[in-house]
Amino acid sequence: MRVAFFTPIAMYAILFVCTDNMSRSPTAEGVLRQRLAVHGLGNQVIVASAATHDLNTDEHIDFHTQKHALRRGYDLTGFKAKLLQLCDFERFDLILAMEESNLLTLRMRCPAPHQAKLHLFTEYCSMPVNPDVPDLFYGQPADFERVIDIIEDGCDGVIARVKELLG
Repeated sequence: MRVAFFTPIAMYAILFVCTDNMSRSPTAEGVLRQRLAVHGLGNQVIVASAATHDLNTDEHIDFHTQKHALRRGYDLTGFKAKLLQLCDFERFDLILAMEESNLLTLRMRCPAPHQAKLHLFTEYCSMPVNPDVPDLFYGQPADFERVIDIIEDGCDGVIARVKELLG
């Protein structure tokens, strides 16, 4: 007798977007992937990240970001910067901008039928934060830790929403 095995098909897709996809959005991608796995949702949700601007495409993400994420248990060593593609607006169900300027860029590029998918990531945070997740381009160690705190909190909010949507 042959037993059939299958992998559940992803039912929801989330894209994180920041300016260069070197720190904030890939960190959110890594954190959400790991937390979804803990909640048993890893096979039901596709998670990715992308840049609004072609500054570092195909480069490994920021070393300091990787180091601080690894201290928290998130391995981002294989992550490389990717550029947002027009097809991403159709492919993803939820597109989360890491700052207001990213959201504005997304709104200008996004076809009208997909505009409702665009949101600020911080809308999902339970603790009060500025609309923008701080850019870490010249960040100090404490800044990286603060950003990971914000991202963990926001990812918990995203997971709560995904659980509602997937039932």
